[in-house]
Amino acid sequence: MDRAYALLEVKSVARRTFSGIASTPELDRQGDSYDPAGATFRSSLPLLWHHDPKQPIGTVTLVATKDGISFEATIPEVDEPGPLKTRVDEAWQSIKAGVITGVSIGYRILEGGLERLKNGTRRITKSEICELSLVTIPANASASILTVKSLAKGPAMTIQEQTTMFQQERAGAVAAMGVLVAKGDTLNTAESADYETQKARVAEIDLHLSRLAEQEQLLMKSAKPLTATGSPFAHVSVSENVEPGIKFARYVLASIGCKYMNTDAVTYAQNRWGHSTPEVALALKAAVAAGTTTDATWAKPLVNPAITTDFLPLLRAATIIGKIAGLRKVPFNVNVPAQTAGGVVAWVGELKPKPVTAMAFAMENLPFNKVAAIVVLSQELVRFSNPSAEAVVRDSLVKDIAAYLDAQFINPAVAAVAGVNPASITNGAPTAAATTNPLADILGLINHFATNNIPVDGLTFILSPSNALALSFRTNLDGSPEFPGIGINGGTYKGLQFITSNTVTTNVIALQPQYIMLADDGGVTIDASTEASLQMDSAPTSPIVDTTVLVSMFQMNAVALRAERYITWKRIGTNSVKYLTATAWPSPTGAMSDPLTANGKTKRGE
Repeated sequence: MDRAYALLEVKSVARRTFSGIASTPELDRQGDSYDPAGATFRSSLPLLWHHDPKQPIGTVTLVATKDGISFEATIPEVDEPGPLKTRVDEAWQSIKAGVITGVSIGYRILEGGLERLKNGTRRITKSEICELSLVTIPANASASILTVKSLAKGPAMTIQEQTTMFQQERAGAVAAMGVLVAKGDTLNTAESADYETQKARVAEIDLHLSRLAEQEQLLMKSAKPLTATGSPFAHVSVSENVEPGIKFARYVLASIGCKYMNTDAVTYAQNRWGHSTPEVALALKAAVAAGTTTDATWAKPLVNPAITTDFLPLLRAATIIGKIAGLRKVPFNVNVPAQTAGGVVAWVGELKPKPVTAMAFAMENLPFNKVAAIVVLSQELVRFSNPSAEAVVRDSLVKDIAAYLDAQFINPAVAAVAGVNPASITNGAPTAAATTNPLADILGLINHFATNNIPVDGLTFILSPSNALALSFRTNLDGSPEFPGIGINGGTYKGLQFITSNTVTTNVIALQPQYIMLADDGGVTIDASTEASLQMDSAPTSPIVDTTVLVSMFQMNAVALRAERYITWKRIGTNSVKYLTATAWPSPTGAMSDPLTANGKTKRGE
């Protein structure tokens, strides 16, 4: 394989890329003239170390013009120790240090692509370039960095960028001169001319570098300080990436830890996590003990949104409400007109009277309602288990609030209590007894909405994981799934959405999300106490009497965390939700689940 040589130019140290001229049509040191117009090559070629095919160091792309072939090469960064990392790092260091200043193409001459001239030189008119290599042999004078500039013009560079570029070019010229005089013999005519050309170029670069330095000094003297106008400059901070919910958990832990560390919450947060989550300390500075996050004119504007936002997406993803797409979002205490029943439409014959229908509308209003949960942790867990204690607090809050919201949202026994809680979406909704035929049950629920003029597009089903798993096990006679797309975690089937939750028990709930109004303040109020006394009961008695058993957090060396969230919902119309009871769908396979079978005997052919 033949070779041709040229100089290279470092373009970007950060990306390990560089570019230059791979070849020019001028006569090279081997007495060949290479025609770039007749060169063919692939879109991406290997970059080799000294033409050794066993030592690849990167990739290269070529662009051919009448003046030459330019290239852009990339040397990868390898993290894993080994021969490859050693090789590519050595190659890149050699380029940056100016030790390697030459490149060489490896090519083969194609049929009819060689012309022999009378003076003994060869002219390569047709060739295939197979690779590009980094080499120590210098380029000829015509393939210098000046040629690279003319072939690859770019945007105007700063003085610093120009200085770096010319310093690299100077290093390449000096290295080329060194190679010439190190051969151990006098220089011939061509080598002498090459040496003098490089020497002259070094002198030109030195003069221009002095001009660049002078210009830089002049610009520095004429520079004027910036004066801020309008809003002050924004402060930029850099912090570590942490898992969702950790910032919120640290906010809570700081409120706890300061109580037994004899310091304030802000100092505690700064000392423990100031380097990774400084916004925790900022949020604690803004919080006022007597305020709540729902007070629109006092404490809420002071609470750092980065804290609650960091927590709430994790909470919503764990709840049924967070999984249902298309719920109608409305504000608290605002009258919203809602349609409670659709009109009746019928076919009309020629010259027959059209029916007159009526629709039902009502004003709906969602008042404030609050959901709360208390989590108790030992101080030893909070103090010594780091960082797992943060995840424990976060996961405990998510689990408790999610489970409570799920049960309240779908439990038919939950009735509305004025000023306390909304009714569940199933409270007072129509029901039906489930059968052992899930397809018939699902079609029956869909028919309920269609009959009551409620859109079936976007219907959502809430069921237990066991019933969802039973659907996934059911197959047709040919072995294909009867309910493809549904698994233990729910899924979709025929455009219907299936959501699983353990809180639904044996019910299967069907709802139209467009007919469920939801108001959510989006904030969470967190309080912590090491002195409170609690009823350790999921259903505490009220009011507290002398016989009520209370547990002292101080005596038990425990911490009580109280989380509150303002949220409420309301079903529009009775028929927007219907649910099946006592659902225990079997999961047979084969003939038993095929709709064309009965009693295990096929009906095909009847």
